[in-house]
Amino acid sequence: MPNKLLPSAMHRLLFKHIDNSALIVFRIIFGFLIFMESAGSIYTGWIRRTLMEPQVTFSFIGFEWLQPLPGNGMYFYYGVMGLCGLLVMIGYKYRWSMLVFTLLWTGTYLMQKSSYNNHYYLLILLSAIMVFQPAHKYLSVDARLNPKIKMISMPNWCALVFILQMFIVYTYGAIAKIYPDWLDATVAEVLMRSKKDYFLVGELLQQKWAHYSIAYGGILYDGLIIPLLLWKRTRKVAFFASIFFHLFNSFVFQVGIFPYLALAFVLFFYPTATIHRIFLKRKPYYDQEEVIVPDYHKPFIAVFVVYFIVQIGLPLRHWFFKDDVLWTEEGHRLSWRMMLRAKSGRTTFKVVDAKTNMQIPVQIEDYLSSKQLRTVSTKPDVIWQFAQRLKQIFADQGRDVKVYVDSYVRVNGGELKQLIDPEVDLANEKWHPFKHSDWLMPSNQETPSNKKVEILESGAQME
Repeated sequence: MPNKLLPSAMHRLLFKHIDNSALIVFRIIFGFLIFMESAGSIYTGWIRRTLMEPQVTFSFIGFEWLQPLPGNGMYFYYGVMGLCGLLVMIGYKYRWSMLVFTLLWTGTYLMQKSSYNNHYYLLILLSAIMVFQPAHKYLSVDARLNPKIKMISMPNWCALVFILQMFIVYTYGAIAKIYPDWLDATVAEVLMRSKKDYFLVGELLQQKWAHYSIAYGGILYDGLIIPLLLWKRTRKVAFFASIFFHLFNSFVFQVGIFPYLALAFVLFFYPTATIHRIFLKRKPYYDQEEVIVPDYHKPFIAVFVVYFIVQIGLPLRHWFFKDDVLWTEEGHRLSWRMMLRAKSGRTTFKVVDAKTNMQIPVQIEDYLSSKQLRTVSTKPDVIWQFAQRLKQIFADQGRDVKVYVDSYVRVNGGELKQLIDPEVDLANEKWHPFKHSDWLMPSNQETPSNKKVEILESGAQME
């Protein structure tokens, strides 16, 4: 039952009821998009290349037990996710459908890092938030089967949580871009090199003015889009800027459903009367703005505040690690460091028998897919994981081995530098998630001028 106490400012902010048309429309779009993400992963061969063909996947450290299903199991896995998307769209068994999708999507995110993307992490958060949203209270099968749940309003927190989440995402995205290689358009130039053959715009994207436009346009858009959408006078301009920005990203970077999902969030920035008039004109419009404080308001507020403290804190953790996150990758993930740099390099593994001290020939191409080879060439945590994998392979043969790594990497087309200390037996190093890995070479190292490094680099990794 609602709490009848006089509402405080916090209560009014979170629990004032507003028309729920925006949430209803967003649910339909969200369900359709997660269906398309699931179906598209099957249709494009992403599941086959990423989860089925590799001998082993590189899961997040601590989740090694989470591996792809055998045989064609991952097709069934994604088929269930696609079905959940359709059920969310029509609002049938909504909370269960949304919960199942959230768990399955989180699983596929944690079981592989070869296709790491900040947008995949964002989809976990948004899906989890949607589980608790009253998004099925109108224009849904659930409301039709059970008219008692039908509502035309929602608490204000339902919209506020999305606005705050996207403000954090975009703000950190803008801040992360403020570093020399981005500001002098080096990153944009490197990213655009692979787009030279694009229809109509390929040559255009190679121009220096285009690189500077991408670099500074990205900072300005990420840093200003939420305030501009919140202000009535600039909302329309910000909306059209969003359309251009996200369609450009969709075409050039091919980042899945995120551009269209980001556009859908605009629903929560327009007045509720506008959204109602455009999309759900036949639905009764709610304009009472009643504050209904639920009995569970205290734990709800606590969870709400803690969640956003975590969201603000996580992207800052790389400052507590030694050296530059662009080099070490420590604190890179879960930090909204999106399309921020390009890394390329070459990593070789030397396996040595611990008893005889004799080198054992190893061809890493025998164990890894081409996509995994690119990841292993530049990412320290994946390099460490593969060293552990080699150790286990030979342990299964009854042999104790040491694994040494020779790795050279360049960031944003810069100088080649040695990434891993070649004197360290990486197979017998422990992983410390909250501590700098001492086997990483410093980013400010100087390469001796008389040392010639011959290297065949892997393709650039962009995130």
